[in-house]
Amino acid sequence: MSSTFRFLQGVFPVTGAGLDKHALLDESLTYEVPEGRRAQVLYFRGGNASDELVIVVLVRDGVPMRWFPIGAKGDVHVPLRVVEDVEAGEVLELHLAAPSGLVASVVVDLGLVEV
Repeated sequence: MSSTFRFLQGVFPVTGAGLDKHALLDESLTYEVPEGRRAQVLYFRGGNASDELVIVVLVRDGVPMRWFPIGAKGDVHVPLRVVEDVEAGEVLELHLAAPSGLVASVVVDLGLVEV
């Protein structure tokens, strides 16, 4: 069986609504596993250009799956290989929570393999 790599990535503007209020960061950061396939999340990398903590939230079918805090002017790399399968039809999204009123930019890179 062949595998295909998929990436949810880019540089995005942030407008914070509160650390307890995560929302979809950008429409392009949504991935639905095709029928007859499954996916595994391989890694998450992120960078934060602001002077405040931000949190990237990996959401599966509307439920938070993993939380990735990124410190002020910081970055993070989290290997996630063989954590769990994401089944056909399930939807992954990258959400963001940031302090209320924060205006900044973040870099995100979520790597997946579809098998």
